Amino acid sequence: MDQQPQCVFVASGEIAAQQVRSFLEGAGIQTAERGESLRKTHGLTINGLGAVEILVAEADVGRARSLLESAETGKFRLADDAETSSTGEAARQPPDSNE
Repeated sequence: MDQQPQCVFVASGEIAAQQVRSFLEGAGIQTAERGESLRKTHGLTINGLGAVEILVAEADVGRARSLLESAETGKFRLADDAETSSTGEAARQPPDSNE
């Protein structure tokens, strides 16, 4: 990430953070995280101690937020006939906004 990273999601704990990061990275968006180290050493998630900010490059902020919103509202779907890339991963597409 050469640009200044921007926060697109705040997860409560390491497990939730890794789920969000995997979702965004699966869509081709590089991520980083920022948060208290106590979440890793002690597993704390109370009173914001386990908060983990998910960061993406400025250029990816809009797309990342759109993907996260579509997942949160239940609108995110894999393409019915997802094409397979050369790496064997299914192509992911955000929902059609005309639905």
